[in-house]
Amino acid sequence: MLSYLRTFLPWIAFAVISTSHDSRYGALVGAVLAVLLVAADRRKGRPWDALIIEMTSAAFFGALAIAAFAVAKAPLGAYGSAVSDAWLALVAWGSLAIRKPFTLGIARTMTPPEIHDSPIFYRVNAVITAAWALSFTAMAVVLAVLVDVAPHSTGLSIAVKVAGFVLPALFTARYPETVQARHQKAAAR
Repeated sequence: MLSYLRTFLPWIAFAVISTSHDSRYGALVGAVLAVLLVAADRRKGRPWDALIIEMTSAAFFGALAIAAFAVAKAPLGAYGSAVSDAWLALVAWGSLAIRKPFTLGIARTMTPPEIHDSPIFYRVNAVITAAWALSFTAMAVVLAVLVDVAPHSTGLSIAVKVAGFVLPALFTARYPETVQARHQKAAAR
């Protein structure tokens, strides 16, 4: 679970810094963290398909930082947090649409190679990616509504962000074990 939270560190930093300080610096810190994560993971030998979120994070925050410093203080306005979650939702749903769930590459780094081509392995990762995609989508919608309905509800926005990352991370940690136990039970019959 901690590896998933590490993956989303640029997004968490962006949310915290943008909420408490200035979105320009939130975008800049997000970009720097994303690039550092990609570089560190590549040095460790992680394959590119295990770095989908990190690479798209670097692209998103890099573009946002450039826009923030070149064009306007907050190019996304008050909707920065909602837009960033919408971006993650787009990446997650897009990876499912092309049948390459973003969790697949990550899971391959943590599992024995003999199960990588298993339909169950793919299905588990498709379900986990869908859980993340749903969470990102829900966060984007809820945060966009909060901007309109209660724009100064920082505490509620933070709670939405925390829940939006922690709940799918917990699901990610537990779901494979549940599927494995179910298959072991079925095989024992």
